[in-house]
Amino acid sequence: MNKRTRLFEIIEVSKDDDKVSDIYDAFMLVVIVVSIIPLAFTKTNSLFSIIDKVSAVVFSLDYLLRLITADLKINRGLKSFVLYPFTPMAIIDLVSILPSITIINSGWRLLKIFRLLRTLRVFRVFKAVRYSKSIQIFIRVFQKQRDAFLTIIGIAIVYILVAALVILNVEPETFGDYFHAVYWATISLTTMGYGDIYPVSPEGQLITMLSSFIGIAIVAMPAGVITAGFMEELNKNERED
Repeated sequence: MNKRTRLFEIIEVSKDDDKVSDIYDAFMLVVIVVSIIPLAFTKTNSLFSIIDKVSAVVFSLDYLLRLITADLKINRGLKSFVLYPFTPMAIIDLVSILPSITIINSGWRLLKIFRLLRTLRVFRVFKAVRYSKSIQIFIRVFQKQRDAFLTIIGIAIVYILVAALVILNVEPETFGDYFHAVYWATISLTTMGYGDIYPVSPEGQLITMLSSFIGIAIVAMPAGVITAGFMEELNKNERED
């Protein structure tokens, strides 16, 4: 095994017993989380600047290592080195690094949020959960009840769009546009009720009450589906044991 192949295994493949790869994944996950911390503050300081520069260096090295081993990932020979920068995760990596360049840092700060998407790659550090019986049951429940969940989501989306259309026509002066009406319908459906936008007419208030009742039913449906699925899987496991 040559050095490039071993490097590729460390940063990309990660076998179950590869401790070096596990350490690399854990390290990258920590760097990603730490690099996001400054975004939670509106003001910067010297510590945040150091965090940003160090994390940018780490991300740049990670990007470079993945680029020089691109042929082992894409398996297209020399074309791999040209194709890799245009793959989704490579684009995310690059976009997450760009805001740390001094020239564009102030205007592109929001792009650092893309660093969160990098966790999709390093979350394999938690691959041990595949051996957890509880996690396996949880995954099987969602796989089996996928159609039910999609149906519930579809019902919720249709209801939100229709309710927003109704309330906008009942109180156009309160909501102003369809987006704010959709926001109200979503909040009402989930029974959150922030109170920043609310109808003032009797008709609008009646619609809000109906929306809340319907929201309780729609929100409760996934809980029932999950509970039923878990009970079915648990009973199945007991019979197999």
